Amino acid sequence: MTESTVVGGNPWSAYMLDIYRSRRGPQPLGTVVFEEIEAKAREKLKDYGGAFMYAGGSAGSNSTYRANVAQFAKWGIIPRMLVNATRRSLETTIFGVTHSSPLLIAPIGVQAIFHPDAEFSPARAAKAVGVPYILSTAASRTIEEIAEANGDGHRWFQLYWPRTNEVTLSLLKRAKENNYKALVVTLDTMSLGWRPHDLETAYIPFGHGVGVQIGKSDPVFMARYGKQPVIEHPEFPYDAAKFDQGFVAGDPKAREGLFFGMEWLKEANSGLYRDWNDLKFLRDNWDGPLILKGIQSVHDAEKALEHGVDGIVVSNHGGRQVDGAIPSLLALEMIMRSSKVKEAQQAGKLTILFDSGIRTGSDIFKALALGAQAVLCKPPYVWLEYAN
Repeated sequence: MTESTVVGGNPWSAYMLDIYRSRRGPQPLGTVVFEEIEAKAREKLKDYGGAFMYAGGSAGSNSTYRANVAQFAKWGIIPRMLVNATRRSLETTIFGVTHSSPLLIAPIGVQAIFHPDAEFSPARAAKAVGVPYILSTAASRTIEEIAEANGDGHRWFQLYWPRTNEVTLSLLKRAKENNYKALVVTLDTMSLGWRPHDLETAYIPFGHGVGVQIGKSDPVFMARYGKQPVIEHPEFPYDAAKFDQGFVAGDPKAREGLFFGMEWLKEANSGLYRDWNDLKFLRDNWDGPLILKGIQSVHDAEKALEHGVDGIVVSNHGGRQVDGAIPSLLALEMIMRSSKVKEAQQAGKLTILFDSGIRTGSDIFKALALGAQAVLCKPPYVWLEYAN
């Protein structure tokens, strides 16, 4: 991306001029339309089993996903004219750190089923454009590998809260040692959601050892089975049938993949539900910003404040966990009407982040206008990478 020669020299708006000057259209995909990018990703992944629907599918009837998207259309932007916006900036300060825009790369696990670079590409891209990258506990690359790929970029770690304190402490230790600045604790996935497409195809990459790389590289988790931690990269493309055939034939690699996949799933999506008092354990063992992801009610936002949490992500997991839930943008509207939340935000005591339903720049604008300080981007970046 080159600097624009127009007054103001804003590199983001200069991108549009770069496209016009190139005379080729936006490269490499030839489109900037979200639906077309999504369609290209679907086409590229058509031979990879349930990979597309694993990322794009939702819980139950998909009603929460549809509601997330539809809620944005209920708000319209009213532009104001003759305002001096010649020199403008998208820079945003979150937890005392200034970033190039109010955009964070959301945690997405199991990326090895989509692309051979898996989590490496978005981690590098986040560094290149100056936004935080959030690594998922269900990643197919290790905490240490992503830290190296992200270099001096800003990164956070997303925690699927393990069943045991020993494994939790080990993950926090690794994250701190590798310069992950904030901890994002996902609250809505103590158990996996009811996802019809995944159930119809019995599609669960974890069962074949894909998306368990953080677990298999963890010394505490592996010591439980008398094993040393290992670093491995799952094969691409992911072929569930091939793994199943190997398991039946007695292939040691396939059998080990199933064993450790199921063991890590039981650890990270354990069905052990936590309560507010359990947050003290994380607060005592993590000295950076502590963020709760999955907040959908005023009650929970105010409880988070009472328990000394530094930030919340207003999110319903893109509709992947609870069918028939309220849209995330509506939850944000309600939460931002709370005087306690507003006062805490204005005093710098509570940072409000948002995800679920974001597809375009105007969606981001609306979420910010309703009170979010930054948004977590998921479908746009995942489809861009995998359509490429």
